Amino acid sequence: MMVRAEGPVWHRKQQEQGIIPKGLTGLDTEATWSYSKSDGWVYGHGTFCLVACQSRVLGAFKWMRNSANEAKRMWLETGKLKGLIDTVLMDSKADDQDLFFELQRQRGILLLTTTRKGTDKSPSRRRMIKVLKKKKNQQLYKQRSYTVEPMQGLVKEIFDLDRCWMRGDENNRWVFAAMGVVVQMHQYRAWQEGRSTWAIKSEVLGR
Repeated sequence: MMVRAEGPVWHRKQQEQGIIPKGLTGLDTEATWSYSKSDGWVYGHGTFCLVACQSRVLGAFKWMRNSANEAKRMWLETGKLKGLIDTVLMDSKADDQDLFFELQRQRGILLLTTTRKGTDKSPSRRRMIKVLKKKKNQQLYKQRSYTVEPMQGLVKEIFDLDRCWMRGDENNRWVFAAMGVVVQMHQYRAWQEGRSTWAIKSEVLGR
């Protein structure tokens, strides 16, 4: 998820040249640009989110550079989870043949993602697509629509996170981490008590 930076936007060409226009105050000089189909270009900071699909509980919510590679971050994060998970669901940013096979070989994890059109040229690539197209895997992948995406929306809604609270990488790193831990604590308690792990906003905010 991309979160707009606190303060004004630093236009890309000026950022690349290190030029801060006169009168542009309160600029977050550590924010970066990234693009998504839903939000377009955003100057700000990114978040990395993991969700446990079975329990509908937030697994991780952390800061990452807005311009960073999500698939590479996912590879690093799942290294800590070897033996604890067997399947990862991620959007088309994880459409990487090497990543698909290395997750299986090194960690015993099946990566389910969506593939880009016209990329079924090599035998190994076709083998990967064949696995992804299996009916059971397609059904499993649909869980993203009602677990991962809504979970990011939940965190965003609870903390009014349309815009970063602070400027800079380090500040946002600890703020986002704190948000994730608070949500995890309340969701875990709700899960233990057999309640919805989504209806926690009033508990988090103390209302």
